[in-house]
Amino acid sequence: MAEAVMLVVSKIGSVLLEEITFTVISKLSEKITNLKELPVKVKEIGKELNMMNTFIKRISTTDLTDDVKAWIAEVRELAHCVEDVLDKYSYHALKLDEENAVKQIFTKANYIKVFSEIADEITQIEGKIENAVKRKDRWLQLSELTPYPLADVQRKQSRDCLLELVQDDLVGIEDNRKQLTKWLYSDEKGSTVITVSGMGGLGKTTLVANVYEQEKMNFNVYHWIVVSQKYDIAELLRKMLRKCWSLEHTQLADLDAHDLKSAIKERLKDSKCLVVLDDVWNREAYTQIGDAFQNQKASRIIITTRQDQVASLSNITRQLKLLPLKHSDAFDLLCRKAFNASMGCKCPQELEKLADDIVDRCQGLPLAIVSIGGLLSSMPPTKYVWNETYKQLRSELANNNNVQAILNLSYQDLLGELRNCFLYCSLFPEDHQLSRETLVRLWVAEGFAVQKEHNTPEEVAERYLRELIQRNMLEVLEYDELGRVSKCKMHDLVRDLALSIAKEEKFGYANDFGTMVKTNREVRRLSSCGWKDKTMLKVKFLRLRTLVALGITTSSPQMLSSILSESSYLTVLELQDSEITEVPASIGNLFNLRYIGLQRTRVKSLPESIGNLSSLHTLNIKQTKIQKLPRGIVKVKKLRHLLADRYEDENKSEFRYFIGVQAPKELSNLEELQTLETVEASKDLAEQLKKLMQLRSVWIDNISAADCANLFATLSKMPLLSSLLLSASHETETLCLEALKPASESLHRLIIRGCWAAGTLESPIFRDHGKFLKYLAISWCRLQENSLLLLAPHVPNLVYLSLNRVSSASTLVLSAGCFPQLKTLALKRMPDVNHLEIIGGALQHIEGLYVVSLPKLDTIPEGIESLRYLKKLWLLGLHKNFRSQWEKNGMQQKMHHVPELRVKD
Repeated sequence: MAEAVMLVVSKIGSVLLEEITFTVISKLSEKITNLKELPVKVKEIGKELNMMNTFIKRISTTDLTDDVKAWIAEVRELAHCVEDVLDKYSYHALKLDEENAVKQIFTKANYIKVFSEIADEITQIEGKIENAVKRKDRWLQLSELTPYPLADVQRKQSRDCLLELVQDDLVGIEDNRKQLTKWLYSDEKGSTVITVSGMGGLGKTTLVANVYEQEKMNFNVYHWIVVSQKYDIAELLRKMLRKCWSLEHTQLADLDAHDLKSAIKERLKDSKCLVVLDDVWNREAYTQIGDAFQNQKASRIIITTRQDQVASLSNITRQLKLLPLKHSDAFDLLCRKAFNASMGCKCPQELEKLADDIVDRCQGLPLAIVSIGGLLSSMPPTKYVWNETYKQLRSELANNNNVQAILNLSYQDLLGELRNCFLYCSLFPEDHQLSRETLVRLWVAEGFAVQKEHNTPEEVAERYLRELIQRNMLEVLEYDELGRVSKCKMHDLVRDLALSIAKEEKFGYANDFGTMVKTNREVRRLSSCGWKDKTMLKVKFLRLRTLVALGITTSSPQMLSSILSESSYLTVLELQDSEITEVPASIGNLFNLRYIGLQRTRVKSLPESIGNLSSLHTLNIKQTKIQKLPRGIVKVKKLRHLLADRYEDENKSEFRYFIGVQAPKELSNLEELQTLETVEASKDLAEQLKKLMQLRSVWIDNISAADCANLFATLSKMPLLSSLLLSASHETETLCLEALKPASESLHRLIIRGCWAAGTLESPIFRDHGKFLKYLAISWCRLQENSLLLLAPHVPNLVYLSLNRVSSASTLVLSAGCFPQLKTLALKRMPDVNHLEIIGGALQHIEGLYVVSLPKLDTIPEGIESLRYLKKLWLLGLHKNFRSQWEKNGMQQKMHHVPELRVKD
């Protein structure tokens, strides 16, 4: 934060006297002097913040006194005050300039009042800065810097805790143990690198230690090296030479890393060795040491790591990524730790439900299960005692030194903005599916991701998300057609850690409705999902920047009005899935607002005051009841993402789809737009779009045949276009695609709803551009023949294909080699199809197959059993005889390997 504040201050300080009029200066001369000195003061406090952050990383916050923690909190709140006053000043200075108020300043007392208030606030801040610096100086003289981080001690304790399981209480690792052992004795000659990766606490060290202890005697030389975040290559090599070849310290003291590696190479020349590099945090740690073990024998190097980038050091066929324990294994592990041998390590029947709940809470994390099991082992095995422990489970896990130390290491290894992005994810509820696109837009709105060289803020934010995933701090739920994460989530225990850090560092709070009134009034970011009544009206948050409130169950406009009127610095307002029906006009007063999320709410219209939000980046009103955008939206020149569509009707049908809203006149004013989803076609839309050449995603509805030529020609010229939806005004309306000749090779997602025949596949979008398409969804077209075989040659690189209400032949055949990269195939509402056949070699990588509402399909799709990688299979709404055929052929058992299997007539 300090760096961002100093950057803003330096910019404002240089233009200060130029921006404020002579009249204002003459009335505030003394206070303006203070304002001019602000940059220097903020830079000083910024240095103090940086020093404190460095110190905290070294010694861990658990090693600080309450007084020091209070001082850190004071400094952070002071930085928040500085940020607020700067935002307030920059907004009003810009507004003054835009309104040409210099000529009218004598009649505009409001500006005099505003700048007078700003100067008063700065005077108060200066005094607080001076006091904070004095307190810091006194604190530094009294502090003793420990020679090593407490986190290192806790890490060792946590590793020892897990290593105790090497010979006993091991569950759920047998398959992984066999796989590792098999790789140790594979046919590869020379040195082979094997990596074991996963989030902290999954038992990587435990698994490898078990294999190492059982197999090490089969190697001439074996050695275990703990690398960790801080390591000295030379010292690690010296330890190996001393332990493996009993060399004296005096023989090695003068040797550098190069000499030490040469010594090891010489001794390994005719030997095969087994080396474990435990807890590797970066690739350099291996590249600096790995060549010491390269020889012609079958040597094996096993690396354990939390980082996917480190895991990629090995061939993909030698990478083992650990997953959380299955529920049954986790339950078994808890019982082994909680109940002693005299009880046979079995759970009494009266405690089974509670044990299940505890296991669910630990979410398969062995470290958490072992820690809680150890705690329970010291307590009477009674329902009352266990229930009381379960109620306190969240705090027990959050305060457990072993769990906290292991997970906290991953956080401490993050750089500044990555920390902010990580903590931000904790503002969403447990098990909430985090959308990549939403996270990226939120991080940009918050200022965590800014433009760097030629990369847009969104591209920087996507890189941050990839890094958090590579560090195993977020779990991937789904990937999109480009291999990007589509949805992800936080492990519950990781979220608990993030919440505790966010609270400690004054980053934000996530509270349920019942504890709202106890929340700190200076809270910066607040998450409170599921409000139910008007109690919130009693609470005022004057410095609130972010409000995440999913699923508000009250439609009272007064509640939202109260928040908006009191939180003038609000930057993010996320209210998706709420029952609110109205957005107060006062929203237009929030000069800092950059993100509005109203997806899946009951809002019917937006106030004209939206046009006052000069800083707004993202407006998400998808799946609301809004039919028309306010005229003032075109004044929001910084708008980058406009997401607006609504349901076709109120029918809750599985096959409903969304239609566009009316585009505002002068849409072309929004020259920074990157996303435009979904607007209705109009006579002048093509002309408006000609000025919006930054667009990446364009979704257009209600297109008539007469619109096609001009509209498609304009879309074809967009250099950055990557996602395009074209929807006809009616399912019988013909879309002529001849004019669609995309200049952008980035166009990989195409959705077409309209009437066109098989001959259209020879148009440029398929003939010339088809090879670039990864995602294709088609509705209403009339291919008549075997749709799948017709499409396959034109779009060979598809990863996703959906056919909905497509006229086709009665038999669909997928021949060998058809759609070699396809991972998802959806066939919906195709009334003519009665037979589906998958010939061996087709759909080799398919993961999701959805066959829905094919009423004539009465036979089991041939070849479906050969789809080895299926994760989801839906067979719904088929012929009335289909289910009986399925059961008769024992298909449920044959397809037992598919995790999500749904079969219904």
